[in-house]
Amino acid sequence: MKSRIAAAAGLAAAVALTGACGSGAPKEAERAAARAPAPAPPPKADPAKVKANELGLVPVLMYHQIIDKPTTVYDRTPADFRAELERLAREGYVPVTAGEYATGRIDIPAGKHPVVLTFDDSTTSQFALRADGQVEPKTAVGILMDVARRNPGFRPKATMFVNGNPFNLGARGLQWLHKNGFEVGNHTLTHANLATASAAGVQKEIAANQKQIQDALPGTQVTTLALPFGIKPRPERLAQQGTSAAGSYSHKGVFLVGSNPAVSPHSSSYDPANIPRIRSQGKKGPEANFGSFVWLTRLSKTPENLYTSDGDPKRISYPKTSTEQLAGPYRGLGNAY
Repeated sequence: MKSRIAAAAGLAAAVALTGACGSGAPKEAERAAARAPAPAPPPKADPAKVKANELGLVPVLMYHQIIDKPTTVYDRTPADFRAELERLAREGYVPVTAGEYATGRIDIPAGKHPVVLTFDDSTTSQFALRADGQVEPKTAVGILMDVARRNPGFRPKATMFVNGNPFNLGARGLQWLHKNGFEVGNHTLTHANLATASAAGVQKEIAANQKQIQDALPGTQVTTLALPFGIKPRPERLAQQGTSAAGSYSHKGVFLVGSNPAVSPHSSSYDPANIPRIRSQGKKGPEANFGSFVWLTRLSKTPENLYTSDGDPKRISYPKTSTEQLAGPYRGLGNAY
């Protein structure tokens, strides 16, 4: 009996020694880790404490050329663009794509506000790649990525509404953007005035550009359209859906030029066929009262009107006084406080 006990003790010591030498213990530790329960998700934020209002306003900002010497009211200098992004980061905004906004898939931290950054015309001042494949730092995308690096939580996300031969890079540019979290939206093949085109011409312009995008990004759905010049086709429904020889298209959101913030996609007044945008502009100049500097200042003074996230994408939180504004399809997710 004593010999069996001694043998067992010796075997246990040998096993312990083997584990100490690095073979058994790590494997057992790995098995234990695999059996351990997953860490609990962080507790949901108190909507009242973060003053959540997911029925509030969302600024959808519109950019064109980012150049040293602006020639139109639609242009911004790189310094102005950087300053606007840094302001957004300071004031608690988090970028989401046009598609995420249009479909109500806004997943940002509690207490933060969504902002949609949109770029029309796919110019080289917005995005360019150097010979080594890196982003040209002076472009809009380069500046956005740098601001995001310097401001953790401010995502380098935007929607690029492109035309034919986007950024003079073709498929290569679209693939880089998609891989790095940017959305590619439709802006028609030739930047056409859709009001002067026939119904067949409208559908051809949109469908042909969609085909260009989807050929570059197989399996990707193009869900958003920005109207060139902000002008609607006739009939207007062709901006949302249509069919041509190049294929069929269906957009979840159609973006205008506009001059004011957009309503929450969860609001009963939300219209996916008419989403307004705010032109990026300083505090001076023609129509500055409708530009981004003035609007962001107004919203900063009335934060209760802003879309403020509760941090939980599976519920929609808002003050009880706003209950009637919640759109019918979202009633099951409503969380009034």
